[in-house]
Amino acid sequence: MKTNILQRAVKVCAVSVASVLMLTSSALMMTSASSQAGSANGYNKSVTFNSFPVSVNGGEPVRGVDISSIISIEEAGVVFRDDSGREQDIFRVLYDHDVNYIRVRVWNEPNDGNGHSYGGGHNDVATACEIGKRAAKYGMKLLVDIQYSDFWADPAKQTRPKYWAEHDHDTLAGEIYKWTTWVLTAITEAGGDIGMVQVGNETNCFFCGEKDMYKICDLFASGDKAVRDFDRDILIAHHFADPSNAEHYYWYAKVMDECRLDYDIFATSYYPYWHGTTENLTNVLSTIGNRYGKYVMVAETAYPYTSEDGDNFGNVVSAGSSGADLRYDVSVRGQAECLTDVFQAVADCGGRGIGVFYWEPAWLGVSNISWSEQRDKWERYGSGWATEHASGYDHDASSAGGSSYDNQALFDFRGRPLESLDVFTRIYPKNQKPNIPDDHKTRLRGDIDGDGAVTANDLTLLKNADVKKCVLDEEQFISADLNIDARVDVHDIIMLERILSKS
Repeated sequence: MKTNILQRAVKVCAVSVASVLMLTSSALMMTSASSQAGSANGYNKSVTFNSFPVSVNGGEPVRGVDISSIISIEEAGVVFRDDSGREQDIFRVLYDHDVNYIRVRVWNEPNDGNGHSYGGGHNDVATACEIGKRAAKYGMKLLVDIQYSDFWADPAKQTRPKYWAEHDHDTLAGEIYKWTTWVLTAITEAGGDIGMVQVGNETNCFFCGEKDMYKICDLFASGDKAVRDFDRDILIAHHFADPSNAEHYYWYAKVMDECRLDYDIFATSYYPYWHGTTENLTNVLSTIGNRYGKYVMVAETAYPYTSEDGDNFGNVVSAGSSGADLRYDVSVRGQAECLTDVFQAVADCGGRGIGVFYWEPAWLGVSNISWSEQRDKWERYGSGWATEHASGYDHDASSAGGSSYDNQALFDFRGRPLESLDVFTRIYPKNQKPNIPDDHKTRLRGDIDGDGAVTANDLTLLKNADVKKCVLDEEQFISADLNIDARVDVHDIIMLERILSKS
């Protein structure tokens, strides 16, 4: 996804100038954003996919997320936590919230040939292999989003990989077949469980440098055949962006039908603030699914829970952004309502709708550091949208930049899950998921002494920590920080007193 992603680059100069001021206020910003975690205000609407096809994903809807940037984010130092506030593997956190599918983008050679990454998660095949292996540990299938580019592919940009630049059409088709086969082989041999493959990303009459839809379909066919030859049980998706342009969508589907493409899923990006109503989404997808006998799904969606910025890079969409129709409140509850409605829109496609993927719900920067420190991490680990080394391939990447989607994550700026992540636990039907033991036993919130119960002794320890400034170890601090604001103070004492008064 890079639709409007370059808006963040326009902001970077202003952000750089203001970095000192932003660092001064950083702690307040992080505390405020953290306090929003768990504040969906009791929202608990569920969605049921009736008549769900038993041949897809074991008969349960796709509850998916795209965390393509996760390896570089972790390398940069971002830490994720579980609902209790304890440090945890993000794949475990997602598993605990009933996520059953991981989407990962794959670029050919996202580097300058001299060992310098282009950034954006450095999503080469090796990175996809690592993500696939970690997902499989928790029983999650993989949607492999092969973009057939060395960097971001979207409706405005479909640059061929460097080493394919001079190929004629037939040679390019052959390379697409071979590359697709190699990607699937590598990920499978690494332990990934591939359930779906995207042949191209947001290919709105533009793919691998080609703009003739009939020639594009010929290139698509090479990728499709490679998937079928590799494993006929893998579902094949073709992916487009912006269903508000309904006639364009109907035409794409018509041409693919005329060209007799062998695929299974018509997929769309749907960002509610850009792409129209959920009613229109259902209508467009249902029409295509029913007319051509295809499954339909949302391959990308997101919505902001805050207008604050966690990595000193600015946000692509915040309250008041021009050109953005923010029909839901910019809050955790608004985010939860939006995601639920997107699932419902796909469920309303009858037996054609199969699920939703949330885009980059964990694309965070390291909290409480300056813009220059963030920039060093973007450059060193490729954890932002681009490094300066991408400029030779992508003229828009003039300097290193971070994530302008951190305010649309399903984790707060400190890596704690928001209540909006719970939406995935309310999407039905569900199968019994594999029982995978946790690597550690989570201490109860408020159980500061670690004896398995919350008692008056914990209240004494908390008061000593606040009044006498007694030092707490990491586990004690997490248990004592009841309001999750990264501080232990009188507010936590009041909350613990209330808990004890009800016991």
